[in-house]
Amino acid sequence: MPAAGAPASRLAELAVALGANVQEDQLVTVGASLGQEEMAREVAAAAYRRGARFVDVTYFDAYAKRARIEHARAETLDFVPNWFGDRMLELGRQRAARISLSGPAPPDALAGLDPDRAGRDQLPFIKEVLTVINERLVNWTVVPGPTLDWALLVYPELAGPAALERLWEEIGHVCRLDEPDPVAAWAARGKELDDVANRLGEARLDALHFEGPGTDLVVGLFRDARWETAGGDTVDGIRHMANLPSEEVFTSPDPARTEGAVASTRPLALFDGPIVKGLAMRFEEGRAVEITADEGGEILRGRAALDDGAARLGEVALVDRESRIGRLGTTFLDTLLDENAVSHIALGDGDPALVLEEDRSRVNESVTHIDFMIGGDDVDVTGVTHDGSRVPVLRGGSWQL
Repeated sequence: MPAAGAPASRLAELAVALGANVQEDQLVTVGASLGQEEMAREVAAAAYRRGARFVDVTYFDAYAKRARIEHARAETLDFVPNWFGDRMLELGRQRAARISLSGPAPPDALAGLDPDRAGRDQLPFIKEVLTVINERLVNWTVVPGPTLDWALLVYPELAGPAALERLWEEIGHVCRLDEPDPVAAWAARGKELDDVANRLGEARLDALHFEGPGTDLVVGLFRDARWETAGGDTVDGIRHMANLPSEEVFTSPDPARTEGAVASTRPLALFDGPIVKGLAMRFEEGRAVEITADEGGEILRGRAALDDGAARLGEVALVDRESRIGRLGTTFLDTLLDENAVSHIALGDGDPALVLEEDRSRVNESVTHIDFMIGGDDVDVTGVTHDGSRVPVLRGGSWQL
């Protein structure tokens, strides 16, 4: 049993039952990083108790990636063996369930490396993940996988055991494990967010205008685009919750119509370890033409140059101040959690299913998808209609629709 004991078991049960909604006799894959073994075992046990036929656990080693970036030939750094993608596509063909454990990679894993070289290797992310997600082939979820190293990163003022206890306490709270019935609690929050998504769709907005310190950004939207929450259905009708926890409503914007400047309101921890602080971007005709940061900007600029869509937006998401994550005030240095604290946008791949069929070919395509936080109580969000009228959407972090 992990040191967290009951909280880990409860979170694993919630991930299997509500998050991925694992079905009887289904194949299940669990993705984790080294250090998350105990939580991965809890998830595997929960999946088997629910009737899974087989659970396959895979681990990513950030320091093995460091060795590649440091020593491999430059022309090989963006190479990914075909069996990585074939395995993911086979999971889709087999209609498997996917459960991924989130948490920051060691921030020193890529420290001191050439940022241009580091930006070319995207592993453990592979583009086929976006294929199975966008085609709704698997019931999937991402949940936190707390570790001592993560706890010490978030609460450096606490000793080891106290830091880990605090991390589990706060993750338990944002995952609603402290509710008598967490599933019912998530159903209630899901209904609130579904209502907001419906109102945003009914408003038929042409654009969103973000205004705040360092931010004056207009994000163009597709006509009659659908706003969604983390709850979704596979092509076979299996309901699942893609992110657990999730506090967002989101859509895919028009990648040609983002204009202005934006400043990130929280640090961005990239999936392979680097932390980007003080991030700012300037957009022209939909493309990020300037990316600066106090720390980590070189790596992000490398990621934004991976292909034509990597410097354009694939997602815009709104989060209100009722988010349990935002109300805590903790920066978890993990995108799953931090992006659900405040509103955010994402460079890279979008979801064609969120727009009308005639617009799907225009949705942004990329091998990457990088969310970063731009919202907060001091960032106003205003909707702009097709006739130019302005409709308050978020003020002081509260819904105005």
